[in-house]
Amino acid sequence: MVKITLGAINEVAGSSKNYKTGNWRTLKPIIDKEKCKKCWICYKFCPEGCIKKTDDGPVTDYDYCKGCGICANECPFKAIQMVMEER
Repeated sequence: MVKITLGAINEVAGSSKNYKTGNWRTLKPIIDKEKCKKCWICYKFCPEGCIKKTDDGPVTDYDYCKGCGICANECPFKAIQMVMEER
C-alpha cells in the first residue's frame, strides 16, 4: 500500500479503491426506506458512485461516501436526510 504524505505525488494511478475516503465525512446520508420510491435519482447524481442499486432500494457505501449531500438535495421524496457522523 502506498502512503501519501502532504505534498507527495501518488504514482499509483487508479488507486482510489485503496483509500477509504469516507473517513473524512462529517455528515452522512441516511435513507428512509419508507419514503424511498426507488426512483434512483440519488444513484444518478452521486458524484462518487457510492449509492448502489439493490432490490430493497438504494444502499450507501459509507467507505467512500464523502457526505456531500447531493443525494439528499436531489431526492424528490425527501427520503434522504444528512445527519452528523458519529465516531
